[in-house]
Amino acid sequence: MQKIHALMEKKTDNYLLFIVLVFVLLFSACTKEDEPVGEAPDDTPDNLIIKPNDFLSESRYIKLVVEITSVQGFEPSAAAVNQMKVFLENRLNKSGGIIIITNSIPSPGKSSYSLADIKEIEENYRTSFPEGKTLAAWFFFADADYAKNEGNSKVLGIAYSSASMAVFEKTVHEFSGGFWKPAKEILEETVMKHEFGHILGLVNNGTEMGKDHQDTSHGHHCNNEDCLMYYAAEHSSGIIDFLSGGSVPALDAQCREDLKNNGGK
Repeated sequence: MQKIHALMEKKTDNYLLFIVLVFVLLFSACTKEDEPVGEAPDDTPDNLIIKPNDFLSESRYIKLVVEITSVQGFEPSAAAVNQMKVFLENRLNKSGGIIIITNSIPSPGKSSYSLADIKEIEENYRTSFPEGKTLAAWFFFADADYAKNEGNSKVLGIAYSSASMAVFEKTVHEFSGGFWKPAKEILEETVMKHEFGHILGLVNNGTEMGKDHQDTSHGHHCNNEDCLMYYAAEHSSGIIDFLSGGSVPALDAQCREDLKNNGGK
């Protein structure tokens, strides 16, 4: 009789355990389905999803901090940084102002930088993040080339997340300041503005197009060869011809209209 009783207790315990497991699985499934679609970018530790409209409008943020972290000896010129700030002030609605902060770090000793390398440096050195009504963006100025360069064409800059960019300053030095080459300040300014243009959602990269002007053969770039968002602005193979006029190209009318329609000026 005791054996029968013990057997019944064991079956009861197993049944209760089964019910608990089913409940846990069902609860987990409902929680997952309730989560918002999409992943928060890894440059926002507070899990806020940053969109181009957050830069362009004041719906969430009224102030912007742009943090520039450079390897020592590869800092951008003050002129290029100032012109980038003017560019942002002319396009973004930020009544609280746009603040630029700069800092330098020792060389990580890389012969080239992979995207993983850049993200690790950002994780170790970035200090400004979205907080309250203040939005933040981050630039890294590198002392070596991009690891994904192919052949004779070298990448000058990348925008790799919703608020993070890198400029390969060593490459900028290589393709500026000499005979038939653009001035270093002009090339720096061009690359910085171009990459920030991607952060603002150009072209068809989070900011919708009013009219189709995307150069689909070159990703999220403008099909106007005279526009700042033309693909040649971030590759060494076309940059000399692109800047042959001696000045930084402006955004064309269609890119400006797209930004305005997404909350910008």
